[in-house]
Amino acid sequence: MTGFPHSPRLTRAGLVLIEPGSGAVRRIVALQYAAETLSRRLSAQAVEGEGARAHPLRLTGPAVETITFEAELDATDQLEFPDSNAAAVETGLFPALAALESMLHPTVAQLERQGAQRRSGSFEITPVETPLALFVWSRSRVVPVRLAELSITEEFFDPALNPIRARVSLTLRVLSVADLGFDHRGGGLFMAYLQGKEALAARAAAGQLGELGLGGLSA
Repeated sequence: MTGFPHSPRLTRAGLVLIEPGSGAVRRIVALQYAAETLSRRLSAQAVEGEGARAHPLRLTGPAVETITFEAELDATDQLEFPDSNAAAVETGLFPALAALESMLHPTVAQLERQGAQRRSGSFEITPVETPLALFVWSRSRVVPVRLAELSITEEFFDPALNPIRARVSLTLRVLSVADLGFDHRGGGLFMAYLQGKEALAARAAAGQLGELGLGGLSA
């Protein structure tokens, strides 16, 4: 909420980690403040090589989309009410930062299983599977992603050197049916995301050739 009594309640953005099979929610990482800017980059997956000249308009799959944004974390408000925020008093922003960092690490249990496989002489080490991450930025944008890169700048610290203010920069790679397949839970969520885009595109105002200085198109 802002400081004005009649201001609208702002929806938070965040990441939801779910079990790919059951869909059970494992963790919700809510961003304290919505980022002021969000950058998206889309690269077409088109026919390449010798076939590109023969099929210049054909696509081989959904565009590769990358989302980048910066968010702020601040424990100052929580520290003003220490009786209600014991965790912030004890560890500052460490828990919130660790929740984001954990998306890039295998768990200790997973690493120990890999270590046991190596010690037993296993020919193939089982790759680690992480929970499915969903990026939620309003009800119109819920999309499966992989956290590709995380940058953290810790700015202020309490007397015990716990960070109490930080800026985090996240780079998310959208996971499409080309990555997950159509039968994966995340594949279905991506299709719903793409369907939402198509519905929004249909609502865009139609332009007129006259606006472009053209009376018509001729071959």
